[in-house]
Amino acid sequence: MKFLYRKIAKYVVFAAVGLSLFLFSIIPIRIAIASYYAPHPQAILTLGGGTERETFTAEFAQEHSHLDIWVSSGTPQAEALAIFGNVSIPTERIHLDYRAVDTVTNFTTLVHDFQKRHIQHIYLITSDFHIPRAKTIATIVLGSQGITFTPISIPSEQPRESIVRIVRDGGRSLLWIVSGRTGASLNPRFHPPVYASR
Repeated sequence: MKFLYRKIAKYVVFAAVGLSLFLFSIIPIRIAIASYYAPHPQAILTLGGGTERETFTAEFAQEHSHLDIWVSSGTPQAEALAIFGNVSIPTERIHLDYRAVDTVTNFTTLVHDFQKRHIQHIYLITSDFHIPRAKTIATIVLGSQGITFTPISIPSEQPRESIVRIVRDGGRSLLWIVSGRTGASLNPRFHPPVYASR
């Protein structure tokens, strides 16, 4: 019986390694193709986490007036719209989405929305301490779906996040590719999805 378990474990490990190698070879190819067809960003994605991110995005969006803006689980709707309204960003450019409960779901909840709109390249805006984890997740989640990104970091006083959090969320992103699940339901902040609004 132990022999059988060892044999099964061995095949599971080989399958996992094979799948990982496949994904890590296909993702760079999909990113390269997206970069070729869309060399310039076609939208702005801001990860929620403080009003300074929306404030920065509003100013950034003034210089990129042809791009729509997505904010994933940011400040409450009235406050967010006021920030964008203060710099005269039209509400039709703004997409506020509150489905995400963490950084992994910031991407997994919106990636299909981008695909439906044929968006292959986004500006990714978040705080500097958060950018390494956001880039790791974006590379896996967006890259696996043929979307590339240009990161924009907002200066902050906070120390960079630990490598443990980056590796953990990289693993969760790979889990999403394979199973469609992120493990977010284990998060105590998990709640039923609230769909995108303007």
